[in-house]
This record gives sequence, structure tokens and C-alpha cells, in this order.
Amino acid sequence: MALKHSKDGIFPAVCPLDCPDTCGLLVHKQNGKIVKVEGNPEHPVTRGAICNKVRNMAERVHHPERLMHPLRRTGPKGSGAFEQISWDEAITEIAGRFKQLSQEYGPESILPYYFYGNMGVLSVGGMDRRFFNRLGASQLDAKICSAAGTAGWVYTMGMDGGASPEDTVNADLIIVWGGNIVSTNMHQVVFAEQARKRGAKVVVIDVHRNRTAQWGDWFLPLYPGTDSALALGLMHILFRDGLTDDAFLEKYTVGHKELREQALGYPPELVSQITGVPVEDIEQLAKLYGEAKVPYIHIGNGLQHHDNGGMNVRSIACLPALVGAWLKPGGGAIKSNGAYSSTNSRALARPDLRSNPQARSINMNRIGEALELKEQPVMSLFVYCSNPLVVAPNADKVKAGFAREDLFTVVHDLFMTDTAQYADIVLPASSTFENTDLFGSYWHHYMQLQEPILEKQGECKSNVELFSLLGQAMGFDPEIFGQSELEMIRETLDHPSNPYMSGVTLERLMAERFVKLDMTPKEHYLENLPTPSGKIELYSQAMERAGLPPLPEYTPLKEGYDGVRRPEQGAAYPLMFISPPNHNFLNSTFGNVEKHKKMEKKPALQIHPEDAAARDITDGDEITVYNSRGIVELTAMVTEKMLPGTVVSQGLWWEGQGTRQRVNVLTPDRLSDMDGGATFFSATVEVKKREQPLASTCSMQL
Repeated sequence: MALKHSKDGIFPAVCPLDCPDTCGLLVHKQNGKIVKVEGNPEHPVTRGAICNKVRNMAERVHHPERLMHPLRRTGPKGSGAFEQISWDEAITEIAGRFKQLSQEYGPESILPYYFYGNMGVLSVGGMDRRFFNRLGASQLDAKICSAAGTAGWVYTMGMDGGASPEDTVNADLIIVWGGNIVSTNMHQVVFAEQARKRGAKVVVIDVHRNRTAQWGDWFLPLYPGTDSALALGLMHILFRDGLTDDAFLEKYTVGHKELREQALGYPPELVSQITGVPVEDIEQLAKLYGEAKVPYIHIGNGLQHHDNGGMNVRSIACLPALVGAWLKPGGGAIKSNGAYSSTNSRALARPDLRSNPQARSINMNRIGEALELKEQPVMSLFVYCSNPLVVAPNADKVKAGFAREDLFTVVHDLFMTDTAQYADIVLPASSTFENTDLFGSYWHHYMQLQEPILEKQGECKSNVELFSLLGQAMGFDPEIFGQSELEMIRETLDHPSNPYMSGVTLERLMAERFVKLDMTPKEHYLENLPTPSGKIELYSQAMERAGLPPLPEYTPLKEGYDGVRRPEQGAAYPLMFISPPNHNFLNSTFGNVEKHKKMEKKPALQIHPEDAAARDITDGDEITVYNSRGIVELTAMVTEKMLPGTVVSQGLWWEGQGTRQRVNVLTPDRLSDMDGGATFFSATVEVKKREQPLASTCSMQL
């Protein structure tokens, strides 16, 4: 799309970050640069309020270290030695290498690696997908974020959708379970505040007293990965005390009798032992939930990043049905609402272009292992909208794979990230404000259009431009690889199989900026659930056929502890390690912006006073955190924000000069119980003062 807003002024925009809120923005420009970013008060949901991350977006867009030209590596991988080249040289080299690798090793030797560094529909679902489909490359199983929880929810409810956010102002009990929404979903906090002013109580269940727990009315800490046990303990009491809506269960569910029997095995005394939540608190929470008129549960992201993550979400997803909460506007639950805004991905990605539809799929959580393959090796990686050396688990293994001299790696990014340091070709990416793109939300019900409001900086290009150039250089169909952004958006909005997209058109988006989905089908949500039975499946035969437990149950973590299974005397790694987001980064985004780093100060490890005293650690000590996968160097923060035995490091920090602060070297690349999800939070570590040289610590302890 041609730049419409070349003059200075105030222009509408969309926040591109991987966040549920997908805020409407107003961007102020002077002399061709962004000088201010504020919320758009006309947006029906976000209403002018934005987080500090986006408020400082100009610091990122106009960062002095923005990549402006294509680069070619001239020194060893990771050395940072590059020379400037032209786009013609870069495209010619990439296309030539891809042709050579396809001939010598087959096209599946090439693997794209991407995620949602930019949530635009075109950014990671358009020309890029067409290119790799037409090339016949290996397929990426993009399961690093929400796969396990989505599977658990869908087994129960049939689709990736729940309550409407605006309705939650009607709730009289709000349970935020495993989500730090003050830092990651601020507008849900706004709705909760409105409900609280009407008398609602906010309960926060989490492993860590984060900002949301501090904001809530009642915080219940529990041991990591024990969420399904707590959910079953609540079910036990609801059934025991006659607090269930039996008419709802009979009409809208299958398996409630079997679930009643299952819950008998989870009395509050046992659940208390497992979770660390006192019996009286379990009893009180169940009574609150069972007697609430409009109970609402907000299911966060963290609790699914466990070995048992899918079952954690699955178990919690069953609770609203027990009390008939789905019949009450604002009741029920939200895990994600992404299904409502799903567009026509087939028209956009063109899987029909693939000559090898059964091409292998590689789970992005196992990228380190994939780069070690001897048979059918991965010989080339193309990374965009992601920073795997920081965000992927088992990061030392990932780093070793990226260091392979025979691995041809291309990185398209705004910055010389930790990952880009290991690339052969680095390509400069345009920011969202320089692009045309389409945005949905996986929380609210509005679609938005982003039109370019900045000239392309330097020689930066969007993903659409980049993969269009590559497609043409490879000799692919120019009609398919020459489409404009607007043509692609028009095609993906044409999606008759999703009734919620009815009436959402490019013309309306261009005229109105934000267009609400057609939510009328949701009025009959319970009558049309796309589960095999058409009902809420408390007992799931589909899970049974997949070799999974058909009823909610608690399975202890493969790596970790609970209140019953404690570390044995002399255990090498006796502490549970959790690495949730901090307030001022979004995954690794903003990790190189000085203002954001100053607000977060420095990477730290929160450790309970009991665990600190046992290791002679005091607040502010420099410490080493380690396990069999890796080592990081952090600063101790002694606090009672979690139960003893759990340590917490917030935020994904880039690997600073001469430091070891990449916490994902500690996290496992095992896959979760459902759909190949990540298990970041099922990790154990040991902690010690940094008294010895690191090499000595390594040799002694690992």
C-alpha cells in the first residue's frame, strides 16, 4: 500500500505485540519520526489506555541500533563480524543456496522458524507461508506458546473461544488462575475493576505473588504444576455440598456422573498436601465459587507450560459447567478467543502450492534437537519474527546448533539479536508502522487494519516484500508471489466457514479502523459446540482415543515436585524454577531498549528466605543458578512471594556482554502432555553464591 500519511500529524495504528489486548493506537509524528504513542480513545475495548511497553514504542522503532541494510557474515558464527551487501546480492545468494540445498539434500533440509514477534496476519501467515509451501520446506510446528492449553480447552469446549471480555464486568467472582494480567492483559484488569466496584471479589491463584496477585483481593499460592489437583479439589467440594447446577449438567454436558466419581478421589486434605493450599482456603474458595451468581475464571498462560499443562487447563475448563456459569453473561471462562477472529488461512498461506503435503514437521520447542539430526539433517534455517536463542528452551543446545558452520542461516529482524549474531545473512525488517497488515485479537472481538504511517527506514522490508522477492528469484508463479497486501487481506477476510467474520470487509476496515465481529452465533454457543457430542465434554472419548485420560486428573511433573513428592535428601536440583514474563519486556522484545532495561534494573532470582538461608544467600548476593542443561548468573532477591522450594526469574534478557543471563538455558525441551506444547516451567535447579570461578562451578556440579 502506498504511504497515505506522509505528512506529520496524528495517525491511527494498531499495537502489533503478542498480547491479548491488540490496542488501538494514535501515533504522533514530527519531522518524519514518531515522537509519541498513545491509546486511541475511540477503540471500543482498549479506550485509550495502553501499557508502558507500547507507550515507549518510539524508542524501539527509532533505536540507534536498528538494522538498516542487508549484511553478510565475514567472521566465525557468533562473532558479530558482518559486511554490508545489497538486497540484490542477498536475494541472489539465498535463492542460490536454497536451490543448491534442495537439489543436494531435498527441500525439507530447509526449515522456517517464526513466531509472533509481530501479530499481523500477513506478517507470519501470508507470503512467507506461500514461499515455504511452494519451496517444499520442512514445516514448523509452532507450539511454543499456547498449544497444550488450547488442546485441553478444545477437548472440553470444542473451540478456542469462551466468554466475551466486555461481559465480565457482570461477574461477582473473578478468579485469575495462572495469569499475570496486570502485566499481560491490562484491559481485562479494567473490566475486573468495574466488576469490583459493583462488589465482585478478585481471587488470584498462582505460583508467585506477581503484580496481579498484589492487586487482587485474595492470593492463593500453590506449587507449580498442581493446578489440576486444586481444580479437582474444588469439584469434590462442589459435588459434596450440592453446589452444582444439576439441570445444566444434564442438558449441556456429557460425563458429569463419571466426573463426580473421579472427584471423590481428591478430598481437600489430599489436595492441600499436593498443592500447598491450606484445607480451609480450598473449602472457602469452593464455597465462594459455588455460591457466586456470576463466576468467571480467567485462565492464564503460565500453568500450561508444564509437563501436565494440557490437563491443567482441561481441568479448570470443566469448572464453569459444574455451576452453570455459561448461562450467565460475564460468567464462564476465557482461555483464548482466537477462534472467533480466525481468517481464511488457506487462501493466505496456499498449502495447495506444496508438492509434498506430507513433508516432515519439526516442533519448534525441539529446535536444538532438530539441529543435531544426522539423517535428513536441517541444512538451512530462515528465522523471522522470533529470537530463538533467547526464547527457545534448552538454549545452550539451540546455540550449539546455530553455531554449525554447515548450517546456512538467514535472519530477518529489526535488530542484531542474539540469534542474528549466528546468521550468514541478516536482513533488515521494517517495523509495523511501516507496513500494511491485518490484526485480529485472541481476546476481544474487533478486527483492525494497519496502514503505513512511516516511510521504510533505511533499506528495511516487510515479510511480504521479502518473500515476494525470494519467490520471484526462485522462479515461482509471479501472479501468486506478486500479490499486494490489500489483495491478500481481501482474500483472507473472505471466510464463509467462520460465521463470526461475516460482514468484516476491507472496505469497512479502511473506513472504520476497527470492525466488530458478528457475535450473533455466540448467542447459541452451548447449542452448537463443535465437540464430538455437541456438548461440554467432562468425559472425553476423543482424549481416550488419543491415549489420554478421558477425565480430569492430576499427574505429577516429570521434572519437579509438589507438596507430597518433595526432593530427596541430597537431590542435585531441589528447587522448582519458574521464568514468567516481567512487566517491561514482552518475551525478548524490548530486551535491548535501555529505558526498559533500566525499569527492570537487572535479571534477578527471587528466592524464599528459607531456601536462601539454607544456602547462606542474602538479598543482593551474586549467585549462580544451574542444572544439567546450563548455568546462569543472576542477583538474589530474597522474598516470600512464592512457597519455599520455588525460585522465580522474570523476563527474557538478551545475553549481555560477558554475562550468562539467558534463563532458557535452564528450561527443558520436553513436550507437554497435549499437542506438543512447551514445558518451560517444569524445570528444577540448584542455586549457590557466586564464590568460585564459573568453570570450576561447572566442573564440580554438572
